Amino acid sequence: MKQDIGGKKTEMDMLNGSIGDKLLLFALPLALTGMLQQLFNAADVAVVGQFVGKNAMAAVGSNSSIIGLLVNGFVGIALGANVVISTFTGQKNEDGIHKCVHTSVLFAILGGIAVTLLGEGIAPAVLKMMAVPEDVFPMALAYLRIYLLGMPVIFLYNFESAVFRSQGDTKTPLICLVISGIINVILNLFFVCIVGMTADGVALATIISNLISSALLFVFLCRRQDKLKLRVSDIRIHADILKRMVRIGLPAGLQSMVFSLSNICIQSAVNSLGSDVMAASSAAFNIEILAYYLVNSFGQACTTFVGQNYGAGQINRCRRITRISLALDVGITAVVSLIILAFGKPLIGIFNSDPAIASIGLVRLRFILSAEAVNAVMEIMSGSMRGYGYSLVPAVLTFIGVCGIRIGWVYTVFKASPTFFSLMMVYPVSWCMSALVLVAAYLLFMRKMP
Repeated sequence: MKQDIGGKKTEMDMLNGSIGDKLLLFALPLALTGMLQQLFNAADVAVVGQFVGKNAMAAVGSNSSIIGLLVNGFVGIALGANVVISTFTGQKNEDGIHKCVHTSVLFAILGGIAVTLLGEGIAPAVLKMMAVPEDVFPMALAYLRIYLLGMPVIFLYNFESAVFRSQGDTKTPLICLVISGIINVILNLFFVCIVGMTADGVALATIISNLISSALLFVFLCRRQDKLKLRVSDIRIHADILKRMVRIGLPAGLQSMVFSLSNICIQSAVNSLGSDVMAASSAAFNIEILAYYLVNSFGQACTTFVGQNYGAGQINRCRRITRISLALDVGITAVVSLIILAFGKPLIGIFNSDPAIASIGLVRLRFILSAEAVNAVMEIMSGSMRGYGYSLVPAVLTFIGVCGIRIGWVYTVFKASPTFFSLMMVYPVSWCMSALVLVAAYLLFMRKMP
């Protein structure tokens, strides 16, 4: 594998040789990248929790599911770009790669602008629909409106990262995020502690940080001297390429949005339990999500490896990739989840030192992290099918198994027993049911493969 940040080539040979070590080299930097992205929000929550108070902390946390919903659809299409470029790479189709890179960049910017405009218009209504308490609402709205202004650069970063990942390079996006992440923390402290801003200050810091990371990747793509080279004069939408990206990526995006939709429903239920529960849930979410990025990184690795090998016609190698990805994802996720659980209380204390908040937050961590390995099964089954170019089936099954169960649970089980404990039970239940269905779907799908 050749390594470069600036423009020479950074590639991993996914078509030949060993698999497990390459999956690790691909997935672990990708997981760290996702964790750093989440740490943008975690830093927001921690700074306002320590220096402003639990209401500001709740205001930032109440927006997590909304932001996830807005971002995930386009991140899914970015995954579609990853699959398309990976397949073209397996086919040695450099013209197709060139068109996909340039289509991705323009689509990300235009899509981000569209989401910003839409989000700004509906932001107050969405927060009211989620039953955000009156004492939290003004800060929550300010945070969301400022955050929405950064959608074009957030989307651009994710599409640029997908381009690098398609060639096995997960380190360059990670390095860019490390730089912008350090700047994010510094700006958080500056805007809150020196300027005297609250939730709006940490939102502004996050936008600036994302602008820096996306700009760095843009420069690196322009400096490359291979098939991924970005030429500003060539940036345009190629309709055939976009159609292919959307066909693969939109179902993946919808699958991610399903989680966000169900999480908005759950967040509304959390909001109904008061600001202490909101603050505790927000703190726990920013800890548990680190394990999810590990889960998701192996799913994306599986998608990319299967995509390249399917493009090269190596079906048996695709099957091996799926099996090895599953073993690695489940095993590593289980170990990491146990480690996080062991340090759950002091980790929550980073966000807020109130013992009541720590106690409530631990309830969420125990329910979710104890079943995170089951979530890994879902990610690998879905990721493998996406690598073959079939995204619709896992998206539909996830919608039924996750969104359906969770929304139904809120309006039945939680309604009958409105406690945080009964609400958190929905996570392991929905994951177990969905994992069983997705495993069955994958086995049926593979029977039809040559």
